[in-house]
Formats: sequence, C-alpha cells, structure tokens
Amino acid sequence: MLPDFGNFLYTIGVFVVALSVIVTVHEYGHYIIGRISGIKAEVFSLGFGPKLFSRVDKHGTRWQVALLPFGGYVKFLGDANAASAGVDEEAMVGLSAEERRHTMHGAPLWARAATVAAGPVFNFILSILVIAGLMLWAGIAEDDPAVGSLAPLPGAGYEVQAGDRILAIEGHATPDYAAMNGIIEALPSTPSLIWTVERAGERLDVTGPQLFPPVLMGVAASSAAYDAGVEPDDVITKIDGAPIWRFADLQAAVRAAEGASLQLEIWSPETGALRDVVLNPRRTDIPNGEGGFETRWLIGATGGFVFTPVTRPTTIAEALTGGVSQTWGIVTQSIAGLKAMVLQEISSCNLSGAVRIAEGSAAAAKGGLTDFIWFIAVLSTAVGFLNLFPIPVLDGGHLMFHLWEGITGKPPSDRVLNALMLGGLSLVLTMMLFGLWNDLFC
Repeated sequence: MLPDFGNFLYTIGVFVVALSVIVTVHEYGHYIIGRISGIKAEVFSLGFGPKLFSRVDKHGTRWQVALLPFGGYVKFLGDANAASAGVDEEAMVGLSAEERRHTMHGAPLWARAATVAAGPVFNFILSILVIAGLMLWAGIAEDDPAVGSLAPLPGAGYEVQAGDRILAIEGHATPDYAAMNGIIEALPSTPSLIWTVERAGERLDVTGPQLFPPVLMGVAASSAAYDAGVEPDDVITKIDGAPIWRFADLQAAVRAAEGASLQLEIWSPETGALRDVVLNPRRTDIPNGEGGFETRWLIGATGGFVFTPVTRPTTIAEALTGGVSQTWGIVTQSIAGLKAMVLQEISSCNLSGAVRIAEGSAAAAKGGLTDFIWFIAVLSTAVGFLNLFPIPVLDGGHLMFHLWEGITGKPPSDRVLNALMLGGLSLVLTMMLFGLWNDLFC
C-alpha cells in the first residue's frame, strides 16, 4: 500500500502546484485590471475555506492562502460573495457616490466587463508566454537535418555521431525534415540502416539506427501504457516474443490486436534492464487533422525521430507567433471535441474530470520539468476557455449579464440574477460530477 499511497500524494501534490499557478494568474488578471479600472479588491485568496495566513497591503487588499487549495477568488468591494454574485447591501449603505465608484457594482459597465474578462485573458497570456519561453529555450531545428544527439538504444555501437548532417538514409534523400518524414514508411524493418552523412566536409556512409524506432517519447496519462507502468524513453524491443525495430511495427501490432492483450518486452535506458509488460490497447478518439475525429486502437504512447536535431536560436517574434498559434490550436481543438461529443460523433468519455486532470499533471511531471511546464500551458488555456462559457457563476456568464445591461440599459433584476446563478451553479456541478463519473468508469 505504501507505493500506492506515495503515488497518490505525488499526484495530488503536482496537481495542486499546477492548479495554484493557473488560478493565481487567473485571479490576478481580475485583480490588477479591476484595480487599474478603479475597483477596490477586499480579498485575494488562493484556496477556499479557513485562511492559513494573510497580510494586508497598502491598498487595503487582504492577500491570503486558505486551507483548501483547489481554486481561489478575488472579492471586490460591494460583492455579496466570492463569486461576485449579488450586492452586499450592508457594505453599500452609507457609501458616497465616489466610494460607490470603487465597488464592483457601482463601477461603469466597461470597468466591470474588463475586470471580468481579464481572468480568462490572463490565462491565455500565460499559455502564450510559457509556450514562447519553451520555444526560446529549446530553439528551432535547422532547415538542414543534422544530429544533435541520439536517443539511447539497446545494443548501441552505431557510427552516426553528433553533428553529422544527414544527406540520405538507405538511399532516400533527406534535404529537409518534410522529406525525412516522407521516407519513414519506406525504410526496411531492420536493426540498423545505412545513413549517408556529411562530417567535417566529407561524405560518408555509416551504420545508424532506425530513423523512427520504437522509443516512447511520451506516455499519456490514464492510457493503457501509463496504467501498465510504461515510462517515457522506454524502448519496445519485442511484441508477443517477436522483435520489432520500428515504431510503425508497434502501431501495426496495436491495430491488429484490436484490444486483445499484448506482451511487450521493454528496455529501460536508466537501468539497461529488460522487463515484460502486458497491456490492452484501448479505443481512443483522436483529431484527424481536418477538424474531425477518428477512432483508433492505441496504447497512449508517442514516438519520434531517433535523434534530437541541431537547433538555432528562436527569435522573439517566432516564439510569440508559435505561442499564439499553439494556444489557438488548443482552443479550436477543444471546440471541435465538444461539438463532436454533442453530435455523438465521439464518446462523451473524452470529457475529463478532476481525477484524470490530476493524473495528467502527475504524468507530465514524471516526464520532466519541460513536460510539466507545457502541461501548465495547456491546462491554463483550457481553464481560460472554460471560464468563457456563457454559464452564470463563470466569467462568461457575468459577461453575458454585462452585455444584457449594455443593450437594455439596466442589469438583470436580483430575482432573475439569483435564479440564473443557481441554475449556472447546478450546471457546473453537474458537469463536474459527469467528468468525475467518466474518470472512474469510462
């Protein structure tokens, strides 16, 4: 039981860290834009429930950390509660017109709308900056394929070296990475290949590994591979006793099994030891690259080139463009997934709850700091996107109230507002329970 309990604590711990970063950025967006707009924040809380410690800054805002670390809030002057739903009439009594201007409910419409929208916007900004930062740190692959380093493989002894510029593999020219991707399926399934490289100005034919070997570059949380204890960088050497050399061989075996058990022999680069793992591929809905989805048998592991490429420094413009593009891609893919679930084109099991998200954070952390930071960026985009849903109690619901006020000239009545907030809360709780059900039973 001790290892299981340790894994549980690890999962909860990294999930709290990821969530705390995202919530802090989200709530800080509300806080700082509210303050700039002239709205006074009374409380900035990371977590809910009894406060563990707090301090009051020069602006009169109490910054606190509370006992339950699964969320947070900003309570503005005049708010009836942490959700900014309703007016605290007692607090508003006796305030002058100037003092009312500094409350959430007495501020101009533009100030209230900007303050509400700032939370999701700051989540998107966090995602863009994190992805841009990772691109600046990692660099961009040079146009000409060249070896930065080779992935560890069993039975090493290949003649390919770091710094080699790759001209061809098994006679197939590789002038760029597009051409290299195009020859993967044409390469023979053998332990080694002939690589034609340029080294120190000399053209050489040397022995090298498979271009796309069965090295697991990533393992998805809650997948068959993850549940079986398979880890990133593991190398699949045999399937049901038969040796394999290419990632394509692994994919073919998984497809052919159609959910039946597979016995994998795995080599670990950390220990150099072999171990056997039995797992069952699972039917999984994945994007098809054309805005839709397709269902495949998968074990939840990804592959990649056997080498990391030589890179050049990324410009700030390239990094920011990449950050915006990938953040937008996460949003559009989320929209496509929700649409496909509503139309019953894919299973509703694709909707994850807190358990699967926590497992995802743990899996990302085990993959290394870069993977964990990337996970935070993806989750931050998801939180920002979810909060824009036009559901009362979420930021999108508040923005709909502000839109109504802008059109009609007056906000919804307290009776209507309270009914909508109760309905929104019920809907959000239902979604959370549905996600939890999926986590436990799908």
